[in-house]
Amino acid sequence: MDAFRDFDGHIVTWLNQGIGQFYVLDRITYLLVSDYFIPIIMCFWGLSLWFHGKDLVERIGNQKAVLASAISLGFANLAVLLINQAVYRDRPFAQYELSNLLYAPTDSSFPANPAALAFAFATAIWWRNRRASAVPFALAALWSFARVYNGLFFPSDVAVGALIGIAMGTLISWGLRAIEPLPTRVIQGARLLYLA
Repeated sequence: MDAFRDFDGHIVTWLNQGIGQFYVLDRITYLLVSDYFIPIIMCFWGLSLWFHGKDLVERIGNQKAVLASAISLGFANLAVLLINQAVYRDRPFAQYELSNLLYAPTDSSFPANPAALAFAFATAIWWRNRRASAVPFALAALWSFARVYNGLFFPSDVAVGALIGIAMGTLISWGLRAIEPLPTRVIQGARLLYLA
């Protein structure tokens, strides 16, 4: 187990050497690692998907995908919170001499909450609209990589977070299909309020 932890740490320290080498790369990384930039893009992606569709059937399918992704975010966050109560792991910057472009979080690095949330969002969309999920998956991967590069998470934290997100996105998507017509009725109700 120690060899795995050393390998995990070696990857972070090797990647982190790039910080401070190129100003433009640091500025791009600062955007990608931020708590707001990628989540806001994902929110706008979900909002645009909510109102997109060449016909009513496609639009309702997209709305079910967005509904599933929103619920998946909540359950992925809950899963990470419960694991954090049982397992605490110091952040990489607390264990190694690393550069950090962001603030220094004090919560557990295991599992990576951003990875869980982003992959839950992307996976729930994937189950309804594979083409529309490409951008969220790319954003999830970029956000996760930027956080490892910045020394906020170990690669294993991100991998477990991504697995939690994928599992939650899948379970919620399947669960909503199992309780049809309830999701359809929720969307119909939103349409009556001019929200869909």
